[in-house]
Amino acid sequence: MLYRVGVDVGGTFTDFLLSDQHGNVEIFKTSTTPSDPTIGFFNGLEKAAKSKSLSLAEFLSQIELIVHGTTITTNAVLTGEGSKTGFITTKGFRDILNFRRGQKERQYEKYAQPDPLLPRHLVKEVDERVSVDGVVTTPLNEDDVRKAAQYFKDNNVDAIGVSLLWSFLDASHEKRIEEILKEECPEAYVSISSEILPQIRVYERNSTTALNAYIGPVLKRYLKKLGDELSDKNFNGNLLIMQSNGGVMTPDVAQRFASNTLLSGPAGAPLAGTFFGGTHGFSNIITVDMGGTSFDISLVKDGVPELTTEGQVDGHRIASPILDVHTVAAGGGSIAWVDTGGLLAVGPKSAGADPGPVCYGRGGTEPTVTDAQYMLGYLRPEFFEKGELEFDPEAPLRAIEEKIADPLGLNLIDAAYGIYQLANTNMAAALNVASVQKGYDPREFALVVAGGAGPIHAAPIARELDIPLILIPRASSVFCAAGMLISDLKHDYVRSYIKEYDHIEINEVNAIYAGMADKALSTLEKEGLPKEKTVLNFSADVRYLGQFNEVEVSSFEGGEFNQDHLKSMINNFHQRHNELYGYSMPNDTIELINLRLSANGLTVKPNFEKIAYGGSDPSIALLGIREAIFDEGALQTNVYDGMKLTYGHQIDGPAVITQPTTTIVVPPDYQLVCDEFNNFLMHKKGTEVKDLITNLLH
Repeated sequence: MLYRVGVDVGGTFTDFLLSDQHGNVEIFKTSTTPSDPTIGFFNGLEKAAKSKSLSLAEFLSQIELIVHGTTITTNAVLTGEGSKTGFITTKGFRDILNFRRGQKERQYEKYAQPDPLLPRHLVKEVDERVSVDGVVTTPLNEDDVRKAAQYFKDNNVDAIGVSLLWSFLDASHEKRIEEILKEECPEAYVSISSEILPQIRVYERNSTTALNAYIGPVLKRYLKKLGDELSDKNFNGNLLIMQSNGGVMTPDVAQRFASNTLLSGPAGAPLAGTFFGGTHGFSNIITVDMGGTSFDISLVKDGVPELTTEGQVDGHRIASPILDVHTVAAGGGSIAWVDTGGLLAVGPKSAGADPGPVCYGRGGTEPTVTDAQYMLGYLRPEFFEKGELEFDPEAPLRAIEEKIADPLGLNLIDAAYGIYQLANTNMAAALNVASVQKGYDPREFALVVAGGAGPIHAAPIARELDIPLILIPRASSVFCAAGMLISDLKHDYVRSYIKEYDHIEINEVNAIYAGMADKALSTLEKEGLPKEKTVLNFSADVRYLGQFNEVEVSSFEGGEFNQDHLKSMINNFHQRHNELYGYSMPNDTIELINLRLSANGLTVKPNFEKIAYGGSDPSIALLGIREAIFDEGALQTNVYDGMKLTYGHQIDGPAVITQPTTTIVVPPDYQLVCDEFNNFLMHKKGTEVKDLITNLLH
């Protein structure tokens, strides 16, 4: 029997989804080990192996694929623990990287600007120049390059980024610099912008290239260690790495394009949401994933997850395409506290994996959202993680009383419920930003809820935004890991082509698209994907003449670009501009900025099969009754074993459904039913699931 495993290393837990050749899936969780993530990685595989009565070596020999999402590069930037990096740019433009955009991004807030990614003395200039027309006007001074290389060697630099002015029009100088650096600094990791991000906008290109160099050696060391350990432990299958654009790549490609793993952790969520939502035909969904440290939101419209080229980590821009995941610091480990004004606050600080919430009994002293959930009767400690976590039932009482209840003059329950409600309010506000503020009505979307803590908060969030239907996958607690197994190999390419509408040359556009397509097909072929399993999607960045920001719109899916494709692209631009900004100007001049290609290598997907109808009576899963707190006060609440619920079982709130790695709270005004794919649908009482599904499909 061959297995496929999705692994998602989060801030608190490392999640595993195990799928066999028959489509059966199992969930495993271990604590993340921040000092060395490979420890948590192999701890989880050990746990999965034991469940099969196999040694780790025997188990690994039966795994054909591991898809791995890692936060190691993101953490390297956040903690300032990337590699010592040098940077080479065109003479006269030394400070562009650290000047960034030269303005406050949040103009009306008082906040500290992030520290420069690289110190100024490690940014070196070389004499060269390519004009705006792509013509070399000043030849490259190779002596400048060799002097910079020697300086980097003297300063023990591990990585070097190279980004020259207008190099995306002529990359010859950057390629020659790369050759010289490999001669002079053979041990250094080198990134050139014409490979990483060959497009207009010098700061974004500089920043993305510098980030790639800064984290490249960190990722390279991690992947080598992980690969060596897997090989030593008898793994002979394929290892793929999750990208922030929603695709996966081989470790060799990941080492070259390390910046594509930044923010890749949450990227599995919209893919998993699309897959699970698709079981009911939903093409418009909003996914929310609440883990230990964060609450991630993504929107899928017409079956396509939203992408953005305006990502950032700790204030440093990433301009390569990434899934548009809106993240706020609201997880189960988010710490509740009283601010200097005497008001309750939740987050952004988190208890993380160590020590974790107070109730975990690992030495935590600050009350968290999880501690409030426990106090409110939502968590059943002896069932959580099959009893592997040592709950301390008295510790959260003391922490909430000392840190929240007493300072605010509240009793324990009111204090705990205040924490819960404030977390709900923060998350609903974040969801509003990710939907309403982007021109979408959340009432027209299904809410797909994930994370170990997400289903506890799902109903209040949906109620706040009047979202009609909630879908909670059985694999909710390892949602991103599930998305990773669903991901295709994916590579994004971009080339700048700056032309007003009347001056666009169809032949030039075709030549650029063809060049990107050849490179994409070659890369996918090296990764083992034949041409017949490859899908190419072409798009373009368009704006009104004089605008600063452009809008990405679809162009065409195959064949040759022609005049009809151009007209369709412009019509798509006017429509999308109106959706985003509330207006369009069909009679104004249109300007084409960038041409893009997204190349997908189709992979085998897990098979989640339908299950037999088990009737509507869920009494077989009833564990007992206990008191839980809702808006109406303390109510006697049925508690169910979620693992025993099956297709057709219907539960009226108030109820708590508990599983080893997640808990679902059904408020008094909500109802839940188990669907034919063994997932859960939750909605307000007085509505019918069939009607809600029909409305969402139309």
